[in-house]
Amino acid sequence: MSTTSITLIVVGLLVVFFIAIYNKLVRLKNLVEEGWSGIDVQLKRRANLIPNLIETVKGYMGHERELLTKVTELRAQSMSAQDVGEKGRLEGLLSRSLANVFAVAEGYPDLKANQNFLDLQNQLSDIEDQIQLARRYYNGTVRNLNIKVESFPSNIVAGMFNFIKAEFFEIEDDADRAVPSVQF
Repeated sequence: MSTTSITLIVVGLLVVFFIAIYNKLVRLKNLVEEGWSGIDVQLKRRANLIPNLIETVKGYMGHERELLTKVTELRAQSMSAQDVGEKGRLEGLLSRSLANVFAVAEGYPDLKANQNFLDLQNQLSDIEDQIQLARRYYNGTVRNLNIKVESFPSNIVAGMFNFIKAEFFEIEDDADRAVPSVQF
């Protein structure tokens, strides 16, 4: 074999190697987008449920208008957020506000017995579980993409074709991360 043949084979193998890395990066980028789409669907389901919850609760909670207004405002802000980090921050605030609504509802026995309220509470609980699953999937795909974007030699291909690290969908509030204190 001549040196020209060997050089062509080596160059050919390098081209195939770079194509394989590029295709892997494209696949991972698409999985991240799919993961975000899954989160977005569940967040929209929750956002659509919130007005029904607020309307059901309004009739019972006359003194809690500020809390209900806050939930409504956070819902609107979250729906308009475009950045993953901002969306995560607003969704965390919205989740805490919804938890406050349910905590306040404990003081209203008629509301707790209302079938509409119970159905909405169950639906919201189911959606929260789905959001959690979607977040885990999304963060897993982000992790895989980020590893590929930062690892050698795929980081060379990633740099050549402007593949960038994706942002995790994280809890922003340190209080949410804290381990609860249990005392007997």
